[in-house]
Amino acid sequence: MEFQNTVPLDDRSTRPSGAPPAGQSAPAPASEQTLAVRFTGSGSEYFRIWIVNLLLTLVTLGLYYPFAKARRLRYFHANTLVDEHALGFHGDPWKMLRGFLLMLGFGACYGVAGQFSATAGVLAAVLFAALWPALWQASLRFRLANTSWRGLRLRFTGDLAGAYQALLPVLVPAAVFTALAALQQRGDALARPDMAAELVRGLALLLLLGLLPMGLAWSKRYQHGHYQFAGETTRLEVGTGAFYGVGLRTVLMSLLPLGLLLAVVGSMVFSARSGPPSPAVMFGLLVAAALLYLLFFLLTQPYLTSRLQNLVWSGTRSVRLRFESRLSFRALAWLTLKNLLLMTLTLGLYRPFAVVNTARLRLQALQVHASGDIAQWTSAAAAQAGDASGDAAGDLLGIDIGL
Repeated sequence: MEFQNTVPLDDRSTRPSGAPPAGQSAPAPASEQTLAVRFTGSGSEYFRIWIVNLLLTLVTLGLYYPFAKARRLRYFHANTLVDEHALGFHGDPWKMLRGFLLMLGFGACYGVAGQFSATAGVLAAVLFAALWPALWQASLRFRLANTSWRGLRLRFTGDLAGAYQALLPVLVPAAVFTALAALQQRGDALARPDMAAELVRGLALLLLLGLLPMGLAWSKRYQHGHYQFAGETTRLEVGTGAFYGVGLRTVLMSLLPLGLLLAVVGSMVFSARSGPPSPAVMFGLLVAAALLYLLFFLLTQPYLTSRLQNLVWSGTRSVRLRFESRLSFRALAWLTLKNLLLMTLTLGLYRPFAVVNTARLRLQALQVHASGDIAQWTSAAAAQAGDASGDAAGDLLGIDIGL
């Protein structure tokens, strides 16, 4: 600042805005380094964890599930390397158990209330919907506070009001649709399935479907706009229209297999009405329907997954960090087909290998770009963080309902 004050006035007037003073070279921009993401887990290792978790969950009637989840997350975090530094998961499974029992209690109350009366069921559903954003926000805080990289804990800085706003496009029409569906089960005049009630219910469903891309955009913007690491808080620079574009392309891609599937089902119905079809014809129609459903699944699910990952993570950045995702739809579709076939042939025992292979493909499609020397600014952040890095880990009973 003192040097700028000594520059002659005529030199200031002729120098372009932002240019360095006379005789002074422009400061070199901070170099950007690419941090590769690598997954080192193996199917055989995870199979042993998976089979033990499954058996203990069955023996304990589901109560071991939080401990199984903590063990699974610890394995996948430890085998996810960013710039050759592994992630860490530090969640306390006993806290996760309390959160699991809380969710189980909510579900039991909803089921029991619905058995007594439709009104009680609606009230329970509305109460659960009203609490869901708070549970979601607490889960995000718990998961990020218990995740570390290079010795630093991550944080989630989103507030409660933001969680409610992010889920508003989906919660309101979903609540209306659920309430109308429950009221139609009553035996009084309000529940009589007349045309007006059916019309309102149909409109609520259409509104819910139409707002799904908006709800996804708002929820992702809330999530990816509040991740924090070493003082860097991310933001999501993706408009809502991009989510509608992905949804529209997914629907268009599904029209061909869905139309053919409806044609096959219609043929089966027509054959049954015109007379009992031969076993060979019925078998052929069933095989065709199964293959078309498989084609529908293989086109829509991998396409939506790959496009959303690339859209969201490539639009996530902070001042010194940015992410890039190049997940191939074709590679994910082939891997999904391979996983489905092998899980079918092995009666589900191939599932741990499928999970590991999918995680490797999706994670290694990611890259992290950091400006400057990341070792220096993470070390500085570690010195400032002290023991307060995990202060959010016990938020709302340490509940963890997933990201």
